[in-house]
Amino acid sequence: MAIKRNAGGTTKSAKAKTAKAVVAKKATAKKSAKVVGVKPVKAAPVKKAEAPVKKIAAKKTVAKVVATKEAPKEVVKAAPKEVSKAAPKAEVAVETKAVKTVKKVAPAPTPKIEVSNLPKSRVKELLVSQPKPVETEKNPYFELSKKHHVHVNFRQFIKVEGLSAQEFRLQRIDILEHGAVILTSKLAVDHYFRMCNEMRVTVPESMKYFCINEQTAYYLQKYIQYRKRKIFFGHGTIRDLVDVIKKNRTEKFLLPVSDVHKEQIAEFLDEVKIVFTRAVLYKTVAADLSDIKSLAQYDVLVFFTPIGIRSLKANFPNFKQGATRIAAFGHATAQMIQSLGYRLDIFAPTPENPSMTSALDAYIKDANKK
Repeated sequence: MAIKRNAGGTTKSAKAKTAKAVVAKKATAKKSAKVVGVKPVKAAPVKKAEAPVKKIAAKKTVAKVVATKEAPKEVVKAAPKEVSKAAPKAEVAVETKAVKTVKKVAPAPTPKIEVSNLPKSRVKELLVSQPKPVETEKNPYFELSKKHHVHVNFRQFIKVEGLSAQEFRLQRIDILEHGAVILTSKLAVDHYFRMCNEMRVTVPESMKYFCINEQTAYYLQKYIQYRKRKIFFGHGTIRDLVDVIKKNRTEKFLLPVSDVHKEQIAEFLDEVKIVFTRAVLYKTVAADLSDIKSLAQYDVLVFFTPIGIRSLKANFPNFKQGATRIAAFGHATAQMIQSLGYRLDIFAPTPENPSMTSALDAYIKDANKK
């Protein structure tokens, strides 16, 4: 049987086979398409299986968020406790400090000082109960004298006497137990070395000297070789020496004083916790004023200490004030004047007149203008 070929040279059977192959491929493609189409459907559960992972991640995220939200809650809960506990303590501490400060700083109520309303008469003569100053040109009393053409007299109503060695022994103080000494004046220097001499005590070269000012420090040259000693000085107050005193806090300090003295230095040493001994080496007593025949010749008597007023009473028990004006510096002096039955006519310090010379200046200006 002969095979028919077409123009292209291919037989009909070959074409049929090719057609059948194409149909088979298409069927296979459809099946594969169906299979491919099924696979995504079957993969959907996989996506659903992945979803829990996303949910878990979401849960973890939520858990983290919750954790971050809960953490502040814990902090917030803890914070009020700490604040509530710490706050009262802070308030108590502040109140305690305030109370302590009030106790230390708040001064005692100042007594009211009453000044007389005696008519002001002319002032020509003043008697100031102090030693005559050496540098007269720089003294405000001499400037006052030149300004108002008044005569200013100086006469010390008190004097200083040193304690005897026997009196000093009653205090049971061993000078050599102290490696440092605080000197507040030239008087303190004189009586310190006088007492050492009377007690037959040799002051060691290692002794340290803390002086209130430069003048007192240089005055030590009268008794010791200045360059070979440890000498420190301030500018007028004990607080100027606070740093150098603290550096020598291991030393035991000796503080020579009078029987009547101010407590500021002792209070300062207690404040900075310095071990010290207060040694009374001299005392203030009334001076002998028998050279003054009469106080009536003076228009104004000026006093600065209570013991000065006592000296007035002791030396002139029959003194009647009359037209003589009395001026006082300080509340203690003013109170002593009034307690002894005298009249107070001029008082300082005041806001208007912080010094005695300014108070006298204002009074004389008003009294002598007539």
